[in-house]
Amino acid sequence: MSLSKFIFSKKFLYHLLLAALIFIILLILAMQGLKIYTRHGQSNPVPDFYGLTLPEAASTAKQHGLRIIITDSIFLDEAPPGVIVDQIPKAGHGVKQNRTISLTLNSTQPEMVTLPQLTDISLRQALVLIENSNLNTGDISYQPSEYNNLVLDAKLGPVKLIPGEKVPKGTKIDLIVGREHGGRLTTLPDLTGLTVEEAKTTLTNSMLISGVVIFDESVITSQDSVEARVFLQSPGTGDASTIPLGASVDIWATTDQSKFQDNQ
Repeated sequence: MSLSKFIFSKKFLYHLLLAALIFIILLILAMQGLKIYTRHGQSNPVPDFYGLTLPEAASTAKQHGLRIIITDSIFLDEAPPGVIVDQIPKAGHGVKQNRTISLTLNSTQPEMVTLPQLTDISLRQALVLIENSNLNTGDISYQPSEYNNLVLDAKLGPVKLIPGEKVPKGTKIDLIVGREHGGRLTTLPDLTGLTVEEAKTTLTNSMLISGVVIFDESVITSQDSVEARVFLQSPGTGDASTIPLGASVDIWATTDQSKFQDNQ
C-alpha cells in the first residue's frame, strides 16, 4: 500500500482520532489536577488578629489554616503590651490556605530616644528639636533673665534632664524660658476657633503660658478633645490688648458650633 493510500485509509484515520481524543482527555485531567493542587478560585477571609496575644493569634491562624510571622514591633500607649496591633493582609481579605500573615506586635517596652541639647538655645529652636526627636512639648514656664526667650532648663517633672540620656519616645519635656526684666508686654492673641494644641502653640509663640484647659459637656471622647476648639479665654481680648510676658491664659474648648455663634 502506498503512503498516500495509507494516510487516507480508515485505519489511519481511526488511530489519528483516537490519539487526538486521548490527548484531549489527558489535557483536561491535567488542568483539573492543577486547579485542585493550587485550590483555584478558593479563598477564605483573613481573621482579625488585632488585640490578640501571640499564642491566641497562633491558635486562630491554625484554625483557619494560615501561618503567622512577626515582622515588626512598635509601642502604642493605647494598646495593651504584647498584643497584635496591625496585620497584612487586613482582616476580611481573601487568601488561600497556608498563606503567611505578617503581624505587628505592641512592644512591652517603649521605644527610647536620645534627648537633644535643649538649653542655651532659643525657644523656637528647642521646639523644633523636640518634635524632630519624636518627643512632645510639656509645660513652658518663664523666669526673669537677661537672656530673653532663651531656654534655661529642660525637665521631666521635677527632674532636670541631661542631653544625651535616653527617654521614652513621646515623653513630654517641660521647658523653662528666660524673659527680660522690666515688665515687658506682649499682644494678647485671640484664640477663638483654634484647637487646644493650636492655642498652646500660639501662646508659646507670644511668650505666654497655657493655663487651665476646660472642656465643656460636648467633649466626651479623646477624639473630641483633639477636635474641640476654643470658644472662651481668660483674660479675653476684650479685657486687654496687651499682657505681661509669661502671664497665664486659661481657655475653654467645645465641639458645639452653636457656642461660637453665641459669642459673635
